[in-house]
Amino acid sequence: MAVKARSIVMAVRDFLSFPNPVNEKAARTVAFVVMVVSAVGLATSTYWLFVPLAYGFVARVLAGPRLSPLGRLASAVVAPRLGAPKPVPGPPKRFAQAIGATLSTLGVVVAFGLGAHGVGDALFALMIVAAGLESLAAVCLGCEVFALLMRAGLVPERVCLECADISGRVVSGRLARTSSTPRVRGRRAQLSRSQAISLRQAHGRRAAVTRAHERAHATARSRR
Repeated sequence: MAVKARSIVMAVRDFLSFPNPVNEKAARTVAFVVMVVSAVGLATSTYWLFVPLAYGFVARVLAGPRLSPLGRLASAVVAPRLGAPKPVPGPPKRFAQAIGATLSTLGVVVAFGLGAHGVGDALFALMIVAAGLESLAAVCLGCEVFALLMRAGLVPERVCLECADISGRVVSGRLARTSSTPRVRGRRAQLSRSQAISLRQAHGRRAAVTRAHERAHATARSRR
């Protein structure tokens, strides 16, 4: 019984997870649709549009694209047609989606529910600016805020290391896909020279981040 309960908990935890790394092309596609929907809502005073926006943001925060039709469309259909994927850290993107969830949920309650249309217009405008910058200029405002929180030491070190180690995750994903093919099943997959270099660089970056945190903690203790 305990083993079964543990397996259920692990399955739920895996399902309610956010991809890391994230294909930036998929993220920018989602942002473009959010920008368009927000612009339509602002231009036509259609405040019920906050409802699908809020659902999409909350779904992506909880489980990445799994529960979001827009996220699934962007990651599985649109992004592959835009060329090679461009991996970026997942935690900052999840934080940005959480900001969008907060703004859109506030719009549902205040603008759609309570009729405060001036607040709704302001929220639509904020979302147009933020989503437009990400989709058109690859500037993620939520990610910038996340970076400031990292520098201030308000983000757990484990998350910082996940953000620093992207190439290692990409290489690991490629190796996992390669090892599952019939051609190499049953024998040990060999790292290529370039993959080995990428892994060494990733471990070096992880060690550098750890040393930086240790120096920061030591400096803080000495100042006390």
